[in-house]
Amino acid sequence: MTDAPNGPRDVTVIQHPLVQHKLTLMRQKATSTGEFRRLAREISLLMAYELTRDLPLETAAIETPLEPMQAPILSGKKLCIVSILRAGDGLMEGMLDLVPSARVGHIGLYRDPETLVPVEYYLKLPDDVSERLVIVVDPMLATGHSAAAALARLKQAGAEQLRFACLLAAPQGVDVVTSAHPDVPVFTCSIDRELDEHAYIRPGLGDAGDRLYGTK
Repeated sequence: MTDAPNGPRDVTVIQHPLVQHKLTLMRQKATSTGEFRRLAREISLLMAYELTRDLPLETAAIETPLEPMQAPILSGKKLCIVSILRAGDGLMEGMLDLVPSARVGHIGLYRDPETLVPVEYYLKLPDDVSERLVIVVDPMLATGHSAAAALARLKQAGAEQLRFACLLAAPQGVDVVTSAHPDVPVFTCSIDRELDEHAYIRPGLGDAGDRLYGTK
């Protein structure tokens, strides 16, 4: 796990060998829908390990089969994972395998065809989102406008501790999100070369939602 080269300090590229290996398999166009979905779940679990490595701990009195002891346990309320619909669900599921007690939120956004501004069409969050570390997940950080809008909306809803996680990012998307939300750490598995004229990440892996769900 390293800071992005020549990038902001709050952008982390997760370079674990298993993460990079699985990402390469996801990039291949011959990878089937079922395999792509399985890999997304596996890689998101590995990402969650990095995203949560600094969670606060406290000690609690427990009984082992042999004797009592003071043992470390997570302090305070657990996480909230917020999926940006629909593709974000592909990352959220793996993270829930690692942290099954986490609360779940969803936010839905679409791009207005005239203004190109993200428009919210759905929002459902836990009531106590202000008391939890909120991890926002979306496989692709392309233009960054949807991610920035989602983070702004979550702040309006009371979220104070936010992190953003994606499989792939474009330099433009990283710039947009870190400029709009310098207080939100960004975690990604790769910062790819560029966006093309259709706002696809290059070399990328195609449309993550379509590859997760077998749609076009």
